[in-house]
Amino acid sequence: MDLKKLLNKEQYDAAVTVEGPLLILAGAGSGKTRVLTHRIAHMIKDLNIYPSKILAITFTNKAAGEMKDRVRSLVGDEVDNMWVSTFHSSCVRILRREIDKLGYNKNFAIYDSYDQKVLIKQCMEELKINDKDITDKEIINKIGEQKDNLVSPEQFKRENEHNFRVNKIADMYSLYQKKLKNNNALDFDDLIYKTVELFKKNPDVLEFYQKKFKYIMVDEYQDTNKSQYEFVRLLASAHRNICVVGDDDQCIYAWRGADIRNILDFEKDYPEAKVIKLEQNYRSKGNILRAANDVIKNNAQRKNKILRTESESGEKIKLHRSFSDIDEGIYVASQIKRIREEQNKKYKNFAVLYRTNAQSRIFEDVFMKSNIPYRIVGGLKFYDRKEIKDIMAYLKFINNPLDDVSLKRIINVPKRSIGDTTVQKVQEFAGSMDECMYSVLLDVEEVLKLSTRTISSIKKFVSLINSFIRSRDQIKVSTLIKEILETTGYLEELKNSKDLEALSRIENLKELVSAAVEFESSSEDKSLSAFLEKVTLVSDIDNFDEEADSVVMMTVHSAKGLEFPVVFMVGMENGIFPGNQALNDFAEMEEARRLCYVAITRAEEQLYITSAETRRVFGKTAAFSESDFVQEISKELVEYDNPAKRGFGKFGTTMNSNLNSNLNRNSFSNSPSPLRNTGIKQVAVDAASNNKEDKNSLKLENIKVGIKVKHLKFGVGTIVSVSKVGNDIKLTIAFDKMGIKNLMYGVAPLEAV
Repeated sequence: MDLKKLLNKEQYDAAVTVEGPLLILAGAGSGKTRVLTHRIAHMIKDLNIYPSKILAITFTNKAAGEMKDRVRSLVGDEVDNMWVSTFHSSCVRILRREIDKLGYNKNFAIYDSYDQKVLIKQCMEELKINDKDITDKEIINKIGEQKDNLVSPEQFKRENEHNFRVNKIADMYSLYQKKLKNNNALDFDDLIYKTVELFKKNPDVLEFYQKKFKYIMVDEYQDTNKSQYEFVRLLASAHRNICVVGDDDQCIYAWRGADIRNILDFEKDYPEAKVIKLEQNYRSKGNILRAANDVIKNNAQRKNKILRTESESGEKIKLHRSFSDIDEGIYVASQIKRIREEQNKKYKNFAVLYRTNAQSRIFEDVFMKSNIPYRIVGGLKFYDRKEIKDIMAYLKFINNPLDDVSLKRIINVPKRSIGDTTVQKVQEFAGSMDECMYSVLLDVEEVLKLSTRTISSIKKFVSLINSFIRSRDQIKVSTLIKEILETTGYLEELKNSKDLEALSRIENLKELVSAAVEFESSSEDKSLSAFLEKVTLVSDIDNFDEEADSVVMMTVHSAKGLEFPVVFMVGMENGIFPGNQALNDFAEMEEARRLCYVAITRAEEQLYITSAETRRVFGKTAAFSESDFVQEISKELVEYDNPAKRGFGKFGTTMNSNLNSNLNRNSFSNSPSPLRNTGIKQVAVDAASNNKEDKNSLKLENIKVGIKVKHLKFGVGTIVSVSKVGNDIKLTIAFDKMGIKNLMYGVAPLEAV
């Protein structure tokens, strides 16, 4: 391969540097995947390095699949001899071979968040911890944090012996780990935590994998936490041929343990490291890129680099300050329709990015009324649906009969006369004998006093499960799923159900069978364990369909790694983005700014940044100022899309009277819509026929958004919303000292200021 023709100067330098530590600082859209794939191809084709000596780690299955496909296009099927996978998948692969050295069986289960919560609840009951004192969510988060930082239950207990509350969580951590092991199960955080433990307790195992992987490459290194960092450090310590690729400006996962110091301090860990910066951007137009640079340069904790592009400047960034959050949704919908018609774009070319999932609701409502097809990344996942979790629990238990959590889910699904009281007796007896629940069920007639009917039901259930266990290695996973659905009566129950959702549940189960068939055709390892791993380790972004023609709505965190021709960054207000916590914390603010940088650099051609003067938060109307991040963008790069707005003020927006020109106004007839100032006089006169103007000195003709008024009790405030209600006018006023109030013009004692 003539890499000099295929890559730019910095990319080429990174691709041919193979020996020793290498840090590639890859700015957004700088072609890092191209560099990594050509680097691997160069190692295999030009340097004759055997593929199995190379380990390439990514953060998502989607990224791993894309990398493998691109390497295959360069070197052929030799890529199948190397590991290209996520951290968790790599660790599962190692643990399947070696976990018996830690006292587990190799067919261990991997617990998802639901299974984890069930087990935590069980531990809380045993330790008599009240959910009102310490929530299960707090306990799960705290335990996960300890595992990410490689802190054992014993160490956690020692370090917090004088803190009563944390000490209780430490007791939970200890009991939880014990129950996981009894169930022959690992949770998601355990996968890396236990692999590091395996390496440290078994030097011979570590040495084997150090010899196996002479060359290690890690993508998105800025997102690594302590356990991932340690896993890589241990593997690379023998040969030190470690190449990490990342962008400190895109470190946005501190809330889940990512440590930006890992990438910033790489040269301290490897003093002999070579550092290469990829600053040429191939994604965004010039103005978008300059805006991203404007924002991120305000961060102190970062490597010095500036993205550049040979692309044209493109359109200015459109800023829009809406009257309310509903207006913001209407505006975004109108622009999508306009751009789609004028520029012949498809719906899939548009993305709406927000800070939190809760912000999607208004856009969903507006898009539905506007007949705009959309999809949400990060909503209810396919594998989180009840019917899917039920059948997956059957599969998990058939694969690992020590799994009490899965057993409790399926023992009476569909109903087979084994009630909660019976299950509780079985669980208590199993606990007293330090056995799994299934071993008690196998001898239930001998060990428990139960009714003849219950004994009969349990025996039928055991016989059913045993038949599945006997056939699991002889038949395909898809066939096993079909047998479970038919033999248990699960499918029959849904077919006979009068529940309106039953039909869609059946369709989802058919899709599960299809997923298994697809797995069987594409996976080298076709075992039930491999299928369960694939499903458990899947993420939202892995299921992202780039070809579906619909507007994409997602959080900025979910959008990382993706790109769209037209991007709407919505809710850009102080208190929303950045959030309130960031406004008072330096480190949080820096992370929020990195998140803003990520959002901006998702846009290829056009970028819209929108905000609202008022929005509903927890059922109450609140006022927000425009985001500080917007003000960090050079003024020559932006233009306000509502003509009368040219500043960065808190109130005083004059709404564009043509805002809804591309929407069917009638489709919003059921929604309360603020009145535009272009027609307020006429509407106000019509609405106030029964009002006595002498009740206050605020004249009808003076009512408009942005004016100051004074209330006898609440003091001075600013009108932020005007709407017609029956024969009166409702005014939403943001008072300087009393917050937001909704007042009726006909009765409120108001005067103009």
